[in-house]
Amino acid sequence: MISVENLSKSYGSYVLFEKIGFKINPKEKVGLVGRNGHGKTTLFDMISGQASPDAGSISFPRNYRLGYVSQKLEFASKTVLEEGMRGLGPDSEGEHWQVEKILAGLGFSNADLGRSPHEFSGGYQVRLNLARTLVSRPDCLMLDEPTNYLDITSIRWIKGFLRRWAGELMLITHDRSFMDDVVTHVLGIVRKKVRKIKGDTGKFYSRIAQDEEIHEKTRKNDERRRKEIEKFISRFRAKARLAGMVQSRIKTIEKMTPGEKLEHYKNLDFHFQAVPFTGKYMLHAENVSFSYHKKAPAPLISDFSINIAAKERVCIVGRNGAGKTTLLKILAGKLLPDAGRIVCHPGLVTGFFEQTNIASLVDERTIEEEILCSNPSLSRQAARNICGAMLFEGDAAVKKIGVLSGGEKCRVMLGKLLGAPANFLLLDEPTNHFDMESCDALLTAIDAFDGGVAMVTHNEMFLHAIAERLVVFSENGIEVFDGTYQAFLEAGGWGDEDSVEKPPAEAAADTAEYGTQNPGLLTLKDYKRLRSDIIAEKNRILKPVQDGIERLERLIMEKEAQMAQLHEKMQVATEKGDNREIVDISRLIGECQKTIDDAFEEMETLAAKNDSRQAVFDERLADLERRRPF
Repeated sequence: MISVENLSKSYGSYVLFEKIGFKINPKEKVGLVGRNGHGKTTLFDMISGQASPDAGSISFPRNYRLGYVSQKLEFASKTVLEEGMRGLGPDSEGEHWQVEKILAGLGFSNADLGRSPHEFSGGYQVRLNLARTLVSRPDCLMLDEPTNYLDITSIRWIKGFLRRWAGELMLITHDRSFMDDVVTHVLGIVRKKVRKIKGDTGKFYSRIAQDEEIHEKTRKNDERRRKEIEKFISRFRAKARLAGMVQSRIKTIEKMTPGEKLEHYKNLDFHFQAVPFTGKYMLHAENVSFSYHKKAPAPLISDFSINIAAKERVCIVGRNGAGKTTLLKILAGKLLPDAGRIVCHPGLVTGFFEQTNIASLVDERTIEEEILCSNPSLSRQAARNICGAMLFEGDAAVKKIGVLSGGEKCRVMLGKLLGAPANFLLLDEPTNHFDMESCDALLTAIDAFDGGVAMVTHNEMFLHAIAERLVVFSENGIEVFDGTYQAFLEAGGWGDEDSVEKPPAEAAADTAEYGTQNPGLLTLKDYKRLRSDIIAEKNRILKPVQDGIERLERLIMEKEAQMAQLHEKMQVATEKGDNREIVDISRLIGECQKTIDDAFEEMETLAAKNDSRQAVFDERLADLERRRPF
């Protein structure tokens, strides 16, 4: 268990957090969220002992071991085995068999153990980083952006590994779907404080929004009440007959603590401008082949063909180094194929985003000047509007490119794409360097774009939300999959669906509770009987859950009404200065709030249970429909 108490950290006048406290309990897997620059990695560094707080304490049980896997890939040994052995404790030096066992479990062969760490792909380098930490036998595993620079198969492997991890876990990642699939709790740094809840990021941000809405309503009510009291005092101060009432209200104001107005945090908020397109197909690739080295035994891309329709969403996925970015450049016309051809519709206007293109930015230019360079017809005001949408407001728009961070430069590249209207976007891993809020804004903008999209991404949330067709780079070459990402997974996907998408125990429970249907065409009589049986079973199993949800909804409404009454009584008691009644009402408000919070938590659990069971019955009915005799 990790216990943090009254922790504070500042850099000069900039406060990251102050007097925060929380606990990481046994077996908990906690995702740490917060905006870029709000202290997530700093908090990690303090817990791991790499940085010191300004005040407060961090305590651990006796002999508790932390394993901090940084996003930095730094290797000091000549071989994989030697690098792994660096993680051994003083009492285990020389026990290379422990390292060999863990490396084998992470996919390294015996031949790999003698190779240099620098010979491996990013995915295997991250696994080696992880192996070096695991051999130290940590009680708590700490991961800072473990998915950076990994391909989708490596990301899914790490996801499955973390779901099976038996100890505590603390995780920082911008990939919301990755975090939601792994963690049991979310810990957020919000307005220099922390909040921890059980559940995923959706539940966390929903609860934060609810709390801040209540805070603002209460603050505005208190402000209105204060103005009314001040108006009364000003009007009747000179009236001797009302002196007692005036003094009572003066004391009331003195006891009122003004509510702090919440600082407004601006998120990326933008849309891509679309050029009208009237054709049926935007682009046709026929028998395309390409190789960077003419003497290579096999081309990187071979005999690839695809037709991309107007407004279609195509996602390009696969391992690193397979040729995804190269294919995107060929489709964008940035590279010419060695063989085959690319035929574009005359009305096609492309917009191309590539991470490595930040090198094309000119350090001496300002952000505004770079945006203006994207489109000669762009006005200065329009460029300023784009700067604001990319969170470069006011004087920030005239900052020089040379002083920007990598993430800020990526926002400039995205801004240049906004400045040039297009009807076909080609995006190469656009979510890198973005926090969760920015990823959400980008997803919304892509979804709303009135044109076609071809995108390279490893982010499974984007794949599930956007992909209508996939270009899959696999061991067997390039395959075009005509269907959504979910359909791809159900068709066999990456070959790891059982271990990643659903834990074995959960899958077994589904089979035990609901059974399976044998394939084959049914008679009409059997079809009607089975359909009736499934519906009856569905009603029997789902009704108690749905009744429970309705009961909790009634309880929440009842307690919210009670809370409103208690707040009115609190206002009266405050005006009277009745301290005993204030204490009693405060206790009742706390009990009422706890009941509401517990009811929300239970209702969300029941809703998730209802949805998962509903999906099982829907699938059974769909399967039955496929076997219908007419």
